[in-house]
Amino acid sequence: MRERRVAVTGAGVVSPLGSTLEDFHRALIEARPGIRKLAADITQGSGVQIGATVEWQPEPLLSAGEAANLDRATQFALGAAGQAILASGLDTKARAERIGVYWGTGLGGAGTLEAAYRQVYGANEWRLRPLTVVMAMNNAAGSNVAVRHGLRGPFANFATACSSSAMALGEAMHTIQAGRADAMVAGGSEALLTPGTLAAWQALRTLAPADPADPAASCKPFDRRRGGLVLGEGAAAFVLEDYERAREREAPILALLSGYGNSCDAMHMSRPDRDGQVRAMREALAESQLPAQAIGYINAHGTATSVGDMVEAEAINAVFGDAASRVPVSSTKSLHGHLLGGAGALEFAAALLPLLRGYLPPTAFLEQPDPACRLRHVPMRAERLDAPRAVMSNSFAFGGSNVVLIAERA
Repeated sequence: MRERRVAVTGAGVVSPLGSTLEDFHRALIEARPGIRKLAADITQGSGVQIGATVEWQPEPLLSAGEAANLDRATQFALGAAGQAILASGLDTKARAERIGVYWGTGLGGAGTLEAAYRQVYGANEWRLRPLTVVMAMNNAAGSNVAVRHGLRGPFANFATACSSSAMALGEAMHTIQAGRADAMVAGGSEALLTPGTLAAWQALRTLAPADPADPAASCKPFDRRRGGLVLGEGAAAFVLEDYERAREREAPILALLSGYGNSCDAMHMSRPDRDGQVRAMREALAESQLPAQAIGYINAHGTATSVGDMVEAEAINAVFGDAASRVPVSSTKSLHGHLLGGAGALEFAAALLPLLRGYLPPTAFLEQPDPACRLRHVPMRAERLDAPRAVMSNSFAFGGSNVVLIAERA
């Protein structure tokens, strides 16, 4: 039986760089940062000064009453998924049992949970709002997407830290290839810029300090001056479809999702392992049936941590060999921050930029490349190029979960 090919027919974005795919891509081309100083009510005593926030207004997507009963991460999910479905032209009411939702998030309703703890332990008020559980639970965002659009096909929620939403996309691709669904809405969301979450990450000592000259320039992946990651928030969603069905209904086909690699380091909870990343990249290439030379751009995980960037550079060189000096690599976290569970989906949207618009997104603020990160960088600003045959997107998570996606030109 012919293996079903999987088309990307719609995409939606809610991000610190803009809340449509078009705005997101334009900000990447212009190297316009979304990292800024955080408001005092967000930072409080955490010691964290910077983050990448979304300028978000729930209306007109949600009424005031609806928004009050949905965590911020769920609101982002509904915004991104609604855009993706609209752009795809998918009729979600027809054969709804053949359309599913796979979603990824690291912390779920972090804002709701923290508000509940503050009420109980700060104000000694134990009478919580009735919907606290269903607002905070990890699968709330994906479940609300399914409810809003009446999608009754396969459902799963992935929580593998920074690879969560990339895994949702890869597993959705496999579900379509296996014939268990004709279309899937897949992506991820995160809204974790809360005082408690910031304090926890500050204790881990992986966050970048604010750049004294320019807070927007605080995240410097692959630069010798890098000092850690900057947290962000947002969502990205995609409609994935069986390619032949998408062609039959004359759907817009943005790209083909053709490769998915998934490996576990099984080494350490926070220190990355080169060999685990190599396995994931090689698995994605093997599944796509593409040679390494076909990859014309890599969107790196590139968190701007000292060890993380170096290990990823070593892994890319191990996989691509001599070709590594010619494959453009960038980390768009320098502009939109690290969305944790939502990172893989948003960065997959960034990886589509060369396929859709012929631009390589940059690693902003990369002025002093670290010799230990020997790569063909795209520093400072976007570069024009003819659309490559294929692109790769890396997502490497705490806990040793590695996910790699490959998309081909439609």
